[in-house]
Amino acid sequence: MLKFTRSKLVSVERKDEDTLLAHGILDDDIYGVEIDVVLRISDLEIISLDGKWNRWTTPDCYRAIPLLREAVGFRVAEGFSEKVKKSVGRKACRHYANLLLECCHAAKETVMILKWEEEKTGRPKLGFDEFSTPSASIEERKVHSERVVRRDAQEKISGAMTIDLHVHTSDASPCSSAPVDAIIEEAKRIGLDGICLTDHNYSWDRELVEDLQQRHGFLVLRGNEITTDQGDMLVFGLHKDIKGIIKLEELRAEVSKVDGFMIAAHPFRGFLTFGIGQLGLTPEKAMARPLFGFVDAVEVLNSKSTVKENDFAAKVALGLNLPATGGSDAHEVSEVGIFATRFRQVIKDERGLVEALKTSDPSPIAFRKEKKTRSRAYGRTA
Repeated sequence: MLKFTRSKLVSVERKDEDTLLAHGILDDDIYGVEIDVVLRISDLEIISLDGKWNRWTTPDCYRAIPLLREAVGFRVAEGFSEKVKKSVGRKACRHYANLLLECCHAAKETVMILKWEEEKTGRPKLGFDEFSTPSASIEERKVHSERVVRRDAQEKISGAMTIDLHVHTSDASPCSSAPVDAIIEEAKRIGLDGICLTDHNYSWDRELVEDLQQRHGFLVLRGNEITTDQGDMLVFGLHKDIKGIIKLEELRAEVSKVDGFMIAAHPFRGFLTFGIGQLGLTPEKAMARPLFGFVDAVEVLNSKSTVKENDFAAKVALGLNLPATGGSDAHEVSEVGIFATRFRQVIKDERGLVEALKTSDPSPIAFRKEKKTRSRAYGRTA
């Protein structure tokens, strides 16, 4: 078994009265990435941006460096994450995009702390929570939450459950910016019925997950996104601690021992599974790959994959008569539920999820888009 590690570090320092420097490092056995972002404190606009590769996979990786600078002039405000994903994530490199978002979010928090410290000079007892969460915002969230709880029965599909099968938390995945509690509350807010915690090569403790369920009153299930020699796999029912890059056939054997379920995660994203030389790959050729002889299903809706990549995965799943699933692959709170999987039966626990995956013909859906459409139809804001 090959060793695999991943670490991420972000630091922020004040350069002068109105300038911050955020430095980020993302390092694993595949990539080594660094980034320096200079932001103006007064409006959180990116003034300059530069990156550095310490380790890479292809000569094309270096093309990302000049494309990073397209984000210069962006402000950390509403819509910022989407702009970064489109400009840096799609054109340059999703690893740089993720690290840039982490740096800018850390800078935003730093600015908030600086403002709090200024405010405390006149109000020494002012707590950070009180400063950062005005009472009006609390009341607005309360009203919105009540509206969601009272949503029309027509908005739910009778006998169906919708679960985001692919979610990453900052608690257990260094590449994620989303705390587990915030993810759960957002999933509840948008109307999901449950989520699966599928952090990278990480098995959540059963008691911790049960505590999360009780505190939030929401279905939280354990999964795992495991790195194999043929790509990433979403695994359910197996809670063995696997920390390295495992051979796919070995993982299949482990999953079979516990009667679990394994899904090929974003199988056509990048070149991890099929190699950079596989240009002009057709669905028919892809179906012949040994990979698909080991999995139980194919993830065909993933928010980190392109429309073309998702469509290709759907064609392969259909051609092989394999079940198709959807998951957000959320690394930020706002991404939860972009895609999800709908089941025709009620799921109460992890064993129930595995059985539903095997027997209930799961359906991948664009949940947030569907939710917005239905909300508009009923005159509500999603």
